[in-house]
Amino acid sequence: MSESEEKVVGLPENASRELKEGEQYHPIMSPEKVYPEVNLRSVFWGLLMAVLFSAAAAYLGLKIGQVFEAAIPIAIIAVGLSSATKRKNALGENVIIQSIGACSGVIVAGAIFTLPAIYILQAKYQGLMAQYQEIDPVKYNKYLEMYNGLTINFFQVFMASLIGGMLGILLMILFRKYFVKDMHGKYPFPEATATTQVLVSGEKGGSQAIPLLIAGLIGGLYDFLIATFGTWSETFTSKVIPLGTAVYAKAKVLFSFNLGAAILGLGYIVGLRYALIMTIGSALIWFVVVPLLPMIGDINLHFINPLYNIAEQGSVASMSAETLFKVFGRHIGIGAIAVAGIIGVIKSWDVIKTAVGLASNEFKGGKNKKSETVKVERTQRDLAMKIIVFGLIIALVAAFIFFWLGVIHNLLFAIIGIVIVAAIAFLFTTVAATAIATVGTNPVSGMTLMTLIIASVILVAVGLKGSLGIVAAMIIGGVVCTALSMAGGFITDLKIGYWLGTTPAKQQTWKFLGTLVSAATVGGVMIILNKTYGFGENGLVAPQANAMAALIDPLMNGTGAPWILYGIGAVIAIILTIFKVPALAFALGMFIPFDLNFPLLVGGTIAWFVSTRSKNAALNTARKEKGTLIASGFIAGGALMGVVSAIIKFAQNTLADNKIKALGEMATPEMKKSIKESFSWAIPHWNDSFSGQWTGFAMYAILICFFIWYAMKAKEE
Repeated sequence: MSESEEKVVGLPENASRELKEGEQYHPIMSPEKVYPEVNLRSVFWGLLMAVLFSAAAAYLGLKIGQVFEAAIPIAIIAVGLSSATKRKNALGENVIIQSIGACSGVIVAGAIFTLPAIYILQAKYQGLMAQYQEIDPVKYNKYLEMYNGLTINFFQVFMASLIGGMLGILLMILFRKYFVKDMHGKYPFPEATATTQVLVSGEKGGSQAIPLLIAGLIGGLYDFLIATFGTWSETFTSKVIPLGTAVYAKAKVLFSFNLGAAILGLGYIVGLRYALIMTIGSALIWFVVVPLLPMIGDINLHFINPLYNIAEQGSVASMSAETLFKVFGRHIGIGAIAVAGIIGVIKSWDVIKTAVGLASNEFKGGKNKKSETVKVERTQRDLAMKIIVFGLIIALVAAFIFFWLGVIHNLLFAIIGIVIVAAIAFLFTTVAATAIATVGTNPVSGMTLMTLIIASVILVAVGLKGSLGIVAAMIIGGVVCTALSMAGGFITDLKIGYWLGTTPAKQQTWKFLGTLVSAATVGGVMIILNKTYGFGENGLVAPQANAMAALIDPLMNGTGAPWILYGIGAVIAIILTIFKVPALAFALGMFIPFDLNFPLLVGGTIAWFVSTRSKNAALNTARKEKGTLIASGFIAGGALMGVVSAIIKFAQNTLADNKIKALGEMATPEMKKSIKESFSWAIPHWNDSFSGQWTGFAMYAILICFFIWYAMKAKEE
């Protein structure tokens, strides 16, 4: 390619729609040319982003319970770096920076959702030891044994994250062509769309980037005011009117929706069809299942979900709608997600057979007859199938040796562990990719819960119980969770590369290095945080890991799993498939809270509205595309300012904790609350008040009006 600058004019018109018969998609960077992609600059900045964002995401995710997606902020930084240095033709380099750096978010999610549960349970048993040390030596010794067995070290965290990440990359390479090319225009890819628009607008510069910049500033400021200052409520609920309060009190029916700009933008890109299906799925759980639960009775509900402990959690009648959803409703969604995923694997079996056939053909030394006459384009060139297959074999063998010699120290249990990892990672890889491609949300926590339940039931059945069983199950869960998290994140990177015209093999190769660096960073940060703060009741929040700990402890002590709820979800998924309704989208709706689903419907409705108002098809297309830029700006601005807000909250919490620590035993609960409020910038009690909610509703309406007005201003090209 010549050194002269190539003018970037934006994504082609057919980038996000289904292709017509015989139509081809031509990316921004021509397949016929070679562009700067992998070099010292892109690899250095990518690895630096991986380290920084891995540390930040792990720190903030465990400290304040807020996990952020790193892809969009890294894309913004990459664009800023190339603009500041006036680097020409940096699009390919920026994709590599983003792809390597984005390993951080997915590796962090896989690690912190699961492995801190071991520390949390260790803290729990330490408390029980102190409670029974003087009064019951038998119980004390039992808890001491559990405490001593619940240990995890840096090597185990690092290996679980690394192996999981490697499996996710290798499995997703097998499905790259299917998801990013063969299914062109069938999936909206919300996060990939937003990230791509950031990269393209940064390369284009000038007036063409203005809509993204304006929307990013407005969306970022809007979400920053909510998250940092509590200027208005983040959620609007039906409790703001007397009728809504009465209905909630009597029937547990609660209508609520998030007022954030980023989720509104996400809904626009998801589109009306998928958003509507998800919202209906969510409504089934929140407006039908949850209100019916108190009528069933506590004893019957304990039978339906053995994890429901009446003594500890109280009667269902006294539970909030949110608690009923967490204890019962979401398990129906998990069952539906699992079966929808299996149905997806069956439907895509031809793709799997083709991939396996290619691998077999390569090993036999044969050649695909087609490949002899048709040269593979640069933009469709994956790593050689031999490398992928050998990589999978090496990863699985490494996982087996790790389980056997580094975790369980038992050959049979290690074999069972590797079979669980291989089967679930393979089955649910396509689920993670489809979920990300459809709605930009990876239900990795739900699939990990299912993994932990399956692993626990099998391990207990073969005799592995107690503390060693918990550690084994959590590390198995950590590997699977990271693999699925990586699969979902990596398909986003590959779709970005497909739209822009980078070389897939280069993204795939350097993704491994990003995974290695991120896994080492996360392992180190987690160990340091445990030694500095600890986990559990008086330590770091780690909400996802707390949920996993609450699940795994009773399972390893013989408590049953909520199979009935999973079965209900499975039946729903099968019925939906029979009637040709996208089962996974509906299942995601059942698993994700209603307040996060309804804004998707609002955004999807805006997309439908702005793209159908004119009889001129070209004008409708122009409005839809400008709306996509605005939505991408909302997502990018919200993501970036979400990181800033999380850092501010972390600093505030640290200052407050230090002051409380200095007071020692003198600090009463009231004093602790007062100190935390004094360091917070949020207006006390305002954002949760009815007035705060109505203010938020008014601001949300203004935001929607701006969105529609700005998109409708687009002119036919």
